[in-house]
Amino acid sequence: MRFRVIIEKGEDGMFVAECPSLPGCISEGKNRSEALENIKDAVRGYLDSLKKHKEPIPPPIQEEVVEVNA
Repeated sequence: MRFRVIIEKGEDGMFVAECPSLPGCISEGKNRSEALENIKDAVRGYLDSLKKHKEPIPPPIQEEVVEVNA
């Protein structure tokens, strides 16, 4: 499955990653690469929990990129 994740550098210098399709699914890392690996683990754990409790897996958020003239 593919899920969109957002990675931002926090005020403390750590990189925070979250998966908007899965509320509360957030992780962090010392760099972007570590944050990405950590959010993958968090998503796997989130999906395992949903399966364990027989809850549906939310569909991925569809994303579009738009260009505007400022």
